[in-house]
Amino acid sequence: MKATLATLVTGSMAAPMLASAAGEVNVYSARKEALIAPALEAFSEKHDVTVNLVTGSADALLRRLQVEGSASPADVFITVDAGRLYRAKDAGVLQPFETPVLDDVVPDHLHDRDGYWYGLSQRARVIFYNPETVDADELSTYEDLADPKWKGRICARSSSNIYNQSLVASMIEADGKEATQEWLNGFVANFARPPFGGDTDQLKAVAAGVCDVTLANTYYFGRLGQSDNAQDREVYEALELFWPNQAEDDRGAHVNVSGIGLTQSATNVDNAKLLVEYLTNHESQEWYAKVNNEYPVVEGVAPPASLQPFGEFKADSMSLSVLGDNNRMAVEMMDTAGWK
Repeated sequence: MKATLATLVTGSMAAPMLASAAGEVNVYSARKEALIAPALEAFSEKHDVTVNLVTGSADALLRRLQVEGSASPADVFITVDAGRLYRAKDAGVLQPFETPVLDDVVPDHLHDRDGYWYGLSQRARVIFYNPETVDADELSTYEDLADPKWKGRICARSSSNIYNQSLVASMIEADGKEATQEWLNGFVANFARPPFGGDTDQLKAVAAGVCDVTLANTYYFGRLGQSDNAQDREVYEALELFWPNQAEDDRGAHVNVSGIGLTQSATNVDNAKLLVEYLTNHESQEWYAKVNNEYPVVEGVAPPASLQPFGEFKADSMSLSVLGDNNRMAVEMMDTAGWK
């Protein structure tokens, strides 16, 4: 194996120094080691390029890139959510890049309009409900969750969560600022409890009857179904997934990405581009989607078997670049609505 794996303690700036030499590429990844390392090792074997990997939280790695500046050894940055990728772009730690392969295989709406990052996998943020208390016919759109009929029936995680911020940013783009503020006001008024925990906590709360409905990313639900923990699988079996905004004239379910960008400090640029191309080939897309319980970004690559029970759906084809553009406004509007 030519992949060298180093781990960054979450939130820490202390980590092994990485190399900068021919035949290598240095990766900062906010995806856990188990969710990316095998693909990097396969790339290393195929192209005889040593991969040096540092993993950590998205925020910690972004801070590290900012502190290291032009001296950073990192060549590529892997993180989740277009909102976070926008933050990296806005912080000046990424540089634009392109290759004929990437422009051909990654759909336009799933990469940055200026070429600063490309999507590697997709996840949808959709509605999950308890079929014992909710009839599927009651559900329709994200917008409908502001209806008073959901009073005291919705669980949600904090507004500080980038996934929620990106969903609201997409609604600003689709519905306009005024309509989205009205939606936020109604949505927050329908909370069954103050925001608490992550997506998995919301799913468990719905299964336990704390609330009837929540919003969560599909891969969290997929993980529960694949878990070795019997209680996790019980939560999975107790819930149903609903694809919102599926009408013929509607935009489709909100999708986001995990993605990759070339750092401003990159010295192993050719190897970095080769790696990004490798991660978007069919074999890598199949593996990456399967291990992460996510959807491929490359057309023609089938979703993993674990997601096939979710069925087919219409995805919003909005350019994910706008999620970053609208992020600040989304946060301000969520605060105005009292979404803590």
